Amino acid sequence: MTRIPRDPTERPAKGAGKKTQRAAKAASVSEKEPIIHGAVPPRDVLMRFIAENPQQASKREIVKAFGLKGEARAELKALLRSLEEDGLVEKKRKSLVRPGSLPPVTVLDITIRDIDGELIGRPAEWLDDDGVAPAVLIRQSAVGKAKGKTPVGGLGDRVLAKIFPSKDRGGPAYTARIIKVLDKRKDAVLGVFRATPGGGGRLMPIDKRGEEVLVDPEFTGEAKDGDLVEVHLARVGRYGLPRAQVQTVIGSVASEKAISMIAIHAHGIPHIFPQRVLDEAEAATPATMAHREDWRALPLITIDPADAKDHDDAVYAEPDPSPDNPGGVIVTVAIADVSWYVRPKSALDNEALKRGNSVYFPDRVVPMLPERISNDLCSLKEGVDRPALAVRMRFSKEGRKAGHTFHRIMMRSAAKLSYSQAQAAIDGGPDEKTGPILETILKPLWEAYRILGHGRERRQPLELDLPERKIILKPDGTVDRVFVPDRLDAHKLIEEMMIQANVAAAETLEQKRQVLIYRVHDQPSLAKQESLREFLATLDISLAKGGSMRSNHFNGILSKADGKPYETIVNEMVLRSQSQAIYSPENIGHFGLNLMRYAHFTSPIRRYADLIVHRALVGTLGLGEGGITPQEEGVLDDIAAEISTFERRAMAAERDTVDRLIAHHLNGRVGEEFDGRVSGVIKAGLFVTLPAYGADGFIPISTLGRDYFIYDEAHQALSGEKSGLGYRLGDPVRVKLVEAVPLAGALRFEMLSEGRKMPAATRSFHKAGRRDRAGARKRPGTRPPRGGR
Repeated sequence: MTRIPRDPTERPAKGAGKKTQRAAKAASVSEKEPIIHGAVPPRDVLMRFIAENPQQASKREIVKAFGLKGEARAELKALLRSLEEDGLVEKKRKSLVRPGSLPPVTVLDITIRDIDGELIGRPAEWLDDDGVAPAVLIRQSAVGKAKGKTPVGGLGDRVLAKIFPSKDRGGPAYTARIIKVLDKRKDAVLGVFRATPGGGGRLMPIDKRGEEVLVDPEFTGEAKDGDLVEVHLARVGRYGLPRAQVQTVIGSVASEKAISMIAIHAHGIPHIFPQRVLDEAEAATPATMAHREDWRALPLITIDPADAKDHDDAVYAEPDPSPDNPGGVIVTVAIADVSWYVRPKSALDNEALKRGNSVYFPDRVVPMLPERISNDLCSLKEGVDRPALAVRMRFSKEGRKAGHTFHRIMMRSAAKLSYSQAQAAIDGGPDEKTGPILETILKPLWEAYRILGHGRERRQPLELDLPERKIILKPDGTVDRVFVPDRLDAHKLIEEMMIQANVAAAETLEQKRQVLIYRVHDQPSLAKQESLREFLATLDISLAKGGSMRSNHFNGILSKADGKPYETIVNEMVLRSQSQAIYSPENIGHFGLNLMRYAHFTSPIRRYADLIVHRALVGTLGLGEGGITPQEEGVLDDIAAEISTFERRAMAAERDTVDRLIAHHLNGRVGEEFDGRVSGVIKAGLFVTLPAYGADGFIPISTLGRDYFIYDEAHQALSGEKSGLGYRLGDPVRVKLVEAVPLAGALRFEMLSEGRKMPAATRSFHKAGRRDRAGARKRPGTRPPRGGR
């Protein structure tokens, strides 16, 4: 594999030998503690070395830096294991890092200036739900010191930055050098217009950190009381509130359109295509047959949600005719050839990278690419010639892959089916479209799926059972109903075939020594494993100790909880213990799928990572135009950091929109009672989920009753000191809705259930005096912290 050059600013001085560099690195750990070359350093010295050498503190590097040999290596291994078990360090990729540390390339939002006038940024999307995002000091290059043009950031900017551990013990833990400014600050602000007597009004911010803005009567435009509006800020004078002029009236905050727009604005999601991007999309012409194989006679079909507007994958399966593979099958997956239309450094490409992925809301999609590309030229429409990148995979009857090949093709989809339509045909209810292709296309696909199932059973990926709820809207944009769609074999068939295609892409590029962006998923940290282990112990479920966990260990836990009252909450706790999957040019495998090589290849219409993989395949296999460029290869670290951040941004926006929608839906039902389940326990109170809606609400500890409630972290419980009654994670409860705040997406409940007798283990925990009384006597009416889970 081609190595990506490291940042020039991190290269050693010319002529410095490796031994000198290692000695300098070890010596820089501390000027006070004496370092004995060849001896294992003290814990604090080792911790500081790891903190000051992020992404480079592997066991091998530590051994070299401190000159360890023989027994000292075994002693170091034991010390590192101890630090991991104590939660002081964790393993990411091949290096050790401090928990909560930032990756070497991170997307930052520049939020404030410190007392010295220096810019301070924080990670745009922070992965650690249990802590505050660390502050980062932005180092602007001095004139004449930096080679070439160095980007300069300002307040409100979102930047891609190179991260370095700070040498200043009194300031932020990190410093950063800006690589690229992603979004410049805009003066447009979103808020709710509230009219005032006599004309004019005020803008109420949707961001809890925002401030009110005055709108003079002559600048209100068409805004009415309660409208969600976008205004242009114009400060007047040094004192008083800033003033603004209404630019756009988005609509009443009672409409769903406004709710999704709040999320789009709050998370900084680009949602309007620049004219040059639209012009470039409109000017695109259908792909030609140059460098393509003609597969239009192969009856590939698409299977998607019934309301899908773009179709980026098609499938076909047939028995393998080779006598060397008796009972085997050939599975073909064809993916829309977006790389033909979206070329590196074009306007379409720059905008796609800026978005990173499509974002899906109940009322709209914010696409990564304009509709001319996503819904027309690239979409694998039924009966229409479309360019594609296809992979043909051969599997034995035991589900073992015997080989695969990639092809750049022209195809013509034989049928566009929905999941339910395809499933109904297999279940004995074919319709006019599926009837004619049942024997020739659908049944061979299901037979291939059965064979692939053998391989999946051997692989044992993580099998979490957490149904996703779907919101159906009324014509006026309000919530009609919330339901859990059926999980069909048709869904699983497409999912498994896409996984196999993604694996094939990663394997081919690795074999060709072509750099790429992997989809990686690290194993859970030892600290998270320990938290899960303590919780499972309260249910008499054991989790083995050790750093080399596999997904089937967690599947064993899930099987023990299957059918039990706590099944759902065990699934959720296992999910919380997992690391978050990200994009990276460095491969560490995919823990959840239990795969050594995995790259996203199957959705280039809606994910930029897949487009990069397509370009890499086109380039390394010599499949024609649109291949990856050397410039792209050199910045894959940066691209991976950006699109990982944008993925988290999309997930947060989608989640916030659902929270606001449900809060709006339940706003008229304040005072009603609901069945719920305790889904979170913290010092300040309980989070309760309403299974019928998928909504979370909060119950402050001060409203639980007159007893003195004590927080037991190990058992995830709040229990009364006198009565012994309390509430545990997963408990079914009856609650009353006392407050709904639609704009914040927040619900507050009152507990109606009395609580249950706490287990003996929990009571003995209290008697032993190991208590945490913080938050036990809060003022009534205290609002829940946003995002407390």
